[in-house]
Amino acid sequence: MTRGCGRPGSLLGRRPSVRNALLAGAAAGAAGTTALNAVTYLDMTLRARPTSSTPEDTVEKLSEKTHVPIPGQGEARDNRVAGLGPLSGLVTGVGTGALLGLARAAGWRPGLLGSAVAATAGALLGSNGPMTVLGVTDPRTWPASAWVSDLVPHLAYGVVTAAVVQGLDRP
Repeated sequence: MTRGCGRPGSLLGRRPSVRNALLAGAAAGAAGTTALNAVTYLDMTLRARPTSSTPEDTVEKLSEKTHVPIPGQGEARDNRVAGLGPLSGLVTGVGTGALLGLARAAGWRPGLLGSAVAATAGALLGSNGPMTVLGVTDPRTWPASAWVSDLVPHLAYGVVTAAVVQGLDRP
């Protein structure tokens, strides 16, 4: 009998261990994050759109609000902020996938569409929520093009994350 799995060959199965559920979900979230980044970079390439500064602005605002300074000065500090912005997106993507894996392990097993919607919503809330709360951006003021630029990559994230987590759950 495979420990933590309800079916042979399944990573999540009917009674997965918390560790297996987290690992499968995190792997799915990493795949979804790769899809999100690919769609974002493709959009930037096709439309000659600049990169967004909101992840870095969020890091700056969070540092200010929490009174946790970002080490360094000048270029060294700027480089740290430039790394922390995208890193926060990776944490959001992998973390959202891990939560999806845990939800499936707890018995929540919608189809691909339900899982994709949940993953998309989780990623949108995990990324845009802090930016909105901190006053970095206000989605209510975004033009349609900004919504499309944000929603399409997050939909790619949701579909890929859901497909991978379900694929890892099959015998």
